[in-house]
Amino acid sequence: MKTIEEMIMEENKRQDDYVELIASENFVSQRVLNAAGSKLTNKYAEGYPGKRYYNGCDIVDQIEQRAIDNAKKIFKANYANVQPHSGSQANMAAYLSVLKPGDKILGMSLSSGGHLTHGHIVSSTGIIFEATHYYVDEKTNELDYEAIEAIAIKEKPQLIVCGASAYSRMIDFEKFQKIAKKVGSYLLADIAHIAGLIVAGLHQSPLEYCDIVTTTTHKTLRGPRGGMILTNDEEIAKKIDKSVFPGNQGGPLVHIIAAKAIAFEEASTISFSKYQKQIIKNAKAMSEYFLEKNVSIISGGTDNHLFLIDVKKSFGLTGNIADALLFKANIITNKNSIPFDTERPMVTSGIRIGTPAMTTKGFKEKEFIEIAKIIFDVLTDKTEEFAISQQTKVIKILRGVNNDNQ
Repeated sequence: MKTIEEMIMEENKRQDDYVELIASENFVSQRVLNAAGSKLTNKYAEGYPGKRYYNGCDIVDQIEQRAIDNAKKIFKANYANVQPHSGSQANMAAYLSVLKPGDKILGMSLSSGGHLTHGHIVSSTGIIFEATHYYVDEKTNELDYEAIEAIAIKEKPQLIVCGASAYSRMIDFEKFQKIAKKVGSYLLADIAHIAGLIVAGLHQSPLEYCDIVTTTTHKTLRGPRGGMILTNDEEIAKKIDKSVFPGNQGGPLVHIIAAKAIAFEEASTISFSKYQKQIIKNAKAMSEYFLEKNVSIISGGTDNHLFLIDVKKSFGLTGNIADALLFKANIITNKNSIPFDTERPMVTSGIRIGTPAMTTKGFKEKEFIEIAKIIFDVLTDKTEEFAISQQTKVIKILRGVNNDNQ
């Protein structure tokens, strides 16, 4: 039987030998990795800096306060709670800070690019709250703010959620604010996917327009797996603190908070802004290659770090078969529902492609176009034998890139 250590080594090799195109994954710096694996994992620290339930927290108080200060700085926010263990827990804590069970939330449909925690029935958010959804336009596959406003006026939700996990266009938080004000609801922005772009000034910030902002700390932010909640409203901030602890979780993961603090520090640098710009350049270059090949890209392109391919329309494949074939070629994507998908969620008609992880590894437009060509060839050929034959090409591209960021 293999040891855990041996399995970790195997995973290390997998990460070295595969092109990672899952939009929600990234590679952290060695400093972040060191903090996440440090002896801070031994410390229990229920409460907040200066208000703990256990002794011996003077050092971890300093660490958490640094993470808070760094987060407030990069997002230009008045308040940050860095304790949520994940984006899902951040969303639930945020909801319960201003809502009560049974209240109505209006979020983006999962099939249109939203997230499970935006009120999907299989999520606790769809069980605890009455959830209704808005959708992208059927022709453009983009948000239709007039249609969203009409739904909001009809449904009268107590909270509107904006933000997405599989939407390739800019989100207009100001328009969402006008809708929320019209119906008298709270407005929450889930920026888990675009947080890094916002920090770099490449996407409109929601802090000016939304009551609450939630995010993960990985994905484009390139930190450890975890969550965070931001707001500029002092009264809501007090409610969020109580909702996170003791409302939704106990002791925070201090080692992960330390890793968050480092990631936020890294996100304040000029090199991070350059990295975010390259993420977008790479996504555009890759999507444009597919468009030139008459491949169906949802919404016709991308403004951010990801895009969706309708593989059913373009190649006659389902998403699960397409991503399995690409895996044989050492390329990792994920099957993903597309707007108005007729396939089941575990099958899907699409795949999602993201550029943050391989941009971290040094890929630029040239490498992404080379990978796009392999993806096109594999999905056109459709055989496992051909897919496996492409492994050598993929590894050669990987080895040819100078990994400056690792």
